[in-house]
Amino acid sequence: MMPRFVCFLRSLRCARRLLGLLGCALLLASAGPATATEEPRILVLFGYQRALPATIKVEQGLDETIAAGTDVSIEFLDSARFSGEAYVRAVTRFLRDKYAQRPPQVIVAGGEDALTFLLSHREALFPHAPIVHFGIRRSMLASLAPLPADVVGIPIEFDAVRTIDLALRLSPRAKRLVLVTGAAPWDRAWEARLRKEVTRFAGRVTPEFLAGLPTDELLERLRALDRDSIVFTSGYFRDGNGDDFIPVAAGAAMARAASVPVFAPSDTTMGTGIVGGYSPSYVVMGREVGRSVNALLDGVAPQALALPAVLPTTLNLDWNQIRRWRLDRDEIPEDAVIHFREPSFLEAHRDEAILFAVVMLLQSGLIVWLLVERRRRRVAEQAEQKQRFALVHASRVSVAGELTGSIAHEINQPLGAILSNTDAAELILGAGAGTDTEAESWPDPARHRELRAILADIRRDDLRASEVIRRLRALLGKQRTESTPLDLVEVAGEVVALLRVEARRRRMTLSLDSAVQHAIILGDRIQIQQVMIILVINAMDAIDAMDAGAADRRLVVMTLEARARGYRITVTDHGTGIAPEHLEQVFESFFSTKPDGMGLGLSIARTLVNTHHGRIWAENAAAGGARFQVELPALGGARGESRFNKEGASA
Repeated sequence: MMPRFVCFLRSLRCARRLLGLLGCALLLASAGPATATEEPRILVLFGYQRALPATIKVEQGLDETIAAGTDVSIEFLDSARFSGEAYVRAVTRFLRDKYAQRPPQVIVAGGEDALTFLLSHREALFPHAPIVHFGIRRSMLASLAPLPADVVGIPIEFDAVRTIDLALRLSPRAKRLVLVTGAAPWDRAWEARLRKEVTRFAGRVTPEFLAGLPTDELLERLRALDRDSIVFTSGYFRDGNGDDFIPVAAGAAMARAASVPVFAPSDTTMGTGIVGGYSPSYVVMGREVGRSVNALLDGVAPQALALPAVLPTTLNLDWNQIRRWRLDRDEIPEDAVIHFREPSFLEAHRDEAILFAVVMLLQSGLIVWLLVERRRRRVAEQAEQKQRFALVHASRVSVAGELTGSIAHEINQPLGAILSNTDAAELILGAGAGTDTEAESWPDPARHRELRAILADIRRDDLRASEVIRRLRALLGKQRTESTPLDLVEVAGEVVALLRVEARRRRMTLSLDSAVQHAIILGDRIQIQQVMIILVINAMDAIDAMDAGAADRRLVVMTLEARARGYRITVTDHGTGIAPEHLEQVFESFFSTKPDGMGLGLSIARTLVNTHHGRIWAENAAAGGARFQVELPALGGARGESRFNKEGASA
């Protein structure tokens, strides 16, 4: 009994386990369909095969935009390789059975074959699912009209006309247009279209069609083309031998074989040897379709979708092919998408280039500033050196002035003694009373009169020497500047008298020509004398600088004349004159045309003239030589009116 009971219990436990597993299976089975129905499903049906580059780009655009959690199923008709009623029935049955349990909520038709297939078998497949189509020409859609209200999409146009026009502009020497198509229905449709559109280029180029040729023969024909030809192709799915191709691969083979540039209206040809052309973007196409599908899944009615009238086309060009065929780059539109062009340095390293430019500008500015500061320092050092030399020279002049005062004092003593002895000798000779009687008492009256004449000469020369020393001490002595009324005629006469010996030593003539009797100004006597001396000495140096010439050219003339507001002093020489480029520089400090000149004399003269509210300038005389002129304001408008001419000594 006991073993039977144990077996019964074991059987009961196994039954309970089986019931538990069965319950779980039922729960999973019931939960499975519920979960699946919660996920929206779309079916994408391409009319061509998966290997086409266009398919890959469209799928990329779809993946970027389709809402997350959407179940996307992709199927391919591959109608370029398979056709016939039996094939269509098999595909219809396959799609119906495959998606019978979970039918799609939205269907996407890629290409003309896919759309016509779905419209023809919609009732047998998914009659209630809206259809979004893409990749279909507007002319094809017009032939299918009227479409059901829930069948919408974005038409496209492969712009062969603009592509050919661009090719002719890039190759202006082209005289022959070769158009290549294949033998498949899709290829024949392209051929028919091109034969209509190529008529627009009559007169510009001669068209030639290579349609439905075997690939080997086609490539040989392309290799033999003249340089004045260009090729346009849409690629082909089947050649004249019945061999199937992918259009992009066929186009790449043609580009490799052709001896001229090849153009095609598809962005999928970039990098295959094709130059390029106008075409819609397959990635953009996929994005637009994805946005439309999302709107439909969100409950938007198909008629309410905001769809563009046509998908925009873009010009895509391969830069390597542009360079290879030496096409006219000036004809490339600005909005063209250029592939494989290496960016310039500025494009690739914009931020680095800007930073480098800023650093270089700052560095250049720093270098310029340092150079300017260096130049300023050198100029300052040179000015300091010249000033040092000037101070040394001024020190020597000061020492000479002090020595001159001491020498003048020492000379005045013997001069005074000579004058005293002269007076005593005249007294002895009886000068002053009865000189004639006294002379008669001498053994030789003639010798008596001669001695008297000698003593008179000694007195005169003694007095003259004393006057010269007095004037020299006054000029070199340290005196406080005093502005007092003074007569320029008198001052000029003193200067001429002072420099008379120097003129004689240099074998020159120094003269004073005054057009006024009196020229009263307010100024410092010593400073005005210094200005006149500087100008006269400068004139003498200019005459000495030229080769020895006629005596009438070794002449320095100082003139005085009245002007509207004062008096003009002019010192004229007959030297070589002043170079035109130096006329504005002669009054600058430390500028000198003399080999041993310090360049301070005329600068000092200008400073002294400016101190007296006058002006000084230099010019070349018409007869040769230079002319320095000084104008000083008159005192109270008092000007002399009579002419006074005073000639100095000449040597």
